[in-house]
Amino acid sequence: MSERQVKLAKTAGFCFGVKRAVNTVYEQIETGKSPIYTYGPIIHNEEVVKDLEERGVKVLNDENDIDNADSNGTIIIRSHGVAKTIYDKTEKKGMSLIDATCPFVKKIHKIVSEKGNEGYHIIIIGNDKHPEVEGIKGWCVGSVTVINSEEEASEFEILNDKKVCIVSQTTYNYNKFHKLVEIIEKKVYNVIIVNTICNATNERQVEAKQIATEAESMIVIGGKTSSNTQKLYEICKEECENTYYIQTAEDLRDVSLGDGVVGITAGASTPKNIIEEVQANVRFKF
Repeated sequence: MSERQVKLAKTAGFCFGVKRAVNTVYEQIETGKSPIYTYGPIIHNEEVVKDLEERGVKVLNDENDIDNADSNGTIIIRSHGVAKTIYDKTEKKGMSLIDATCPFVKKIHKIVSEKGNEGYHIIIIGNDKHPEVEGIKGWCVGSVTVINSEEEASEFEILNDKKVCIVSQTTYNYNKFHKLVEIIEKKVYNVIIVNTICNATNERQVEAKQIATEAESMIVIGGKTSSNTQKLYEICKEECENTYYIQTAEDLRDVSLGDGVVGITAGASTPKNIIEEVQANVRFKF
């Protein structure tokens, strides 16, 4: 048995916002108060959500679930954030609310609300179906458009030279954001651009790309529904053909690694213990 050379990204794993949200739920469990709810999965990682469910935490998936929840319970807002209507409905229900929205996402809520009130048309660069984007839309005042492709950017039209404010999903691909903004800028006269991709996302993407250029094989760890992990996979795949997207060390059974350098990175919602387990299993070759 010999040891394989492994390069683990320093930025792999929980970012500040995710760590804060997950810790918030576990701290609430420790208080012994119940029932505890999260609005949507607290993060996009099946292993973490499963562990919380086993500890009694229930997931509310939509506003109707709030209606059916125990009014004596506590709702924890996930790191992705939610629309303003969720806060209003929780208050009306009389439930306790703990806000674990990532501060970088809260900043976007503030921007779109203020600029909307100032008469700006809001453009969100991101995935329209992602919960973070759905939450941002819920804080927009007036007109809003979500753009996620060059085609959508090219088709975008604004009437009467209306002012436009562009923001981004925090976990968006940095290079793709600038490409879409460049297309929109050619079509809009009065535009404000606020790059709201968080620094942790950008640093993670840059580091993953660099490691992928040096590796024979690349492993990206994260939940299937994690947007930032999917972006990492796309970036790594462009640089390293042998790039694999896995959730846990068990998935390594379906991975064929060569004798060369193996790079490892992980999404912002991947726990440290899973990363360490994958690294330990990859390091030794037989």
